[in-house]
Amino acid sequence: MKKAQAIEAVVVLSGGQDSATCLALAIAEHGADKVAAITFEYGQRHSIETRFARGLAKRFQIAAHKVVNLAFYRHLTANALMNKDMPIKKEQGAKAPTTLVEGRNPLFLLVAAIWAKSLGAKRLWTGVSQADFSGYPDCREDFIRAHEQMLRLAMEWPFEIVTPFMNLTKKDEWAIADELGIFDIIENDTVTCYRGIPGKGCGKCPACKLRNRGLKEFLATRRKRQNMV
Repeated sequence: MKKAQAIEAVVVLSGGQDSATCLALAIAEHGADKVAAITFEYGQRHSIETRFARGLAKRFQIAAHKVVNLAFYRHLTANALMNKDMPIKKEQGAKAPTTLVEGRNPLFLLVAAIWAKSLGAKRLWTGVSQADFSGYPDCREDFIRAHEQMLRLAMEWPFEIVTPFMNLTKKDEWAIADELGIFDIIENDTVTCYRGIPGKGCGKCPACKLRNRGLKEFLATRRKRQNMV
C-alpha cells in the first residue's frame, strides 16, 4: 500500500455496503492517493468485516488504512452486536433494534478525526443515513452537524464530516455503486450482515433486510429502464 502523504480525506470503513460505497465516492472526488481509511475492531460479532475492509482498502489502492482496536468498548455497554448471547431483534415499541451500539458513531468519528488531523486531512467521510436506517440516533443529520462543530472546537481544525447518503435510500446507494462501476464489488465483497455473512447475508437481521430490500428495488427499476430502451 502506498505511503500516506498529502491526505485530504479519511473514510470510516467498516467493510459493509455503506462504507465501501462511501470510500469509492471519496476516491472519485479526491483520488486514491489522497484518501485514507480507518476501521474499528470493537468486539463486534461480525468481526469478519475487518478482513473485508482490508481487502477493499487494498483493492482500491488507497494511500493508507489503519485498523484500531477498541476492545474496551464491550465493557461499557450491552448490545446484540457485541454479545452473541443477546438476540438480534427489535422489541415492540423500541426505536432501534438490539444491535444499537450506544455512542458508536461519535466515538468512531472522534478517533478518525484525531488520526485525520495528524495526516493533515480535513474531511471525514462516513456512510450514515437518516433516510433508510435502523433508527440509530447517531445517524441523523442534526447529530452529524453538532459533532462536526464539536470536533472543530476540540481540535481547532476545520473538519468537515461528509455524509453522501444522509438523505438517500439503499436503493439510491445501489444506483451509485452501479454508476461507479463497483456494483459487483458491493454485492459480493462486502459484509453488511450483523451475523457476519458476506454478500446477501443471513437475510433476516435488520442490516440485511435494508440492504436486500434496496437491492430488489434498484434491480426492478433497472430492468424497467432497460425494457424501455
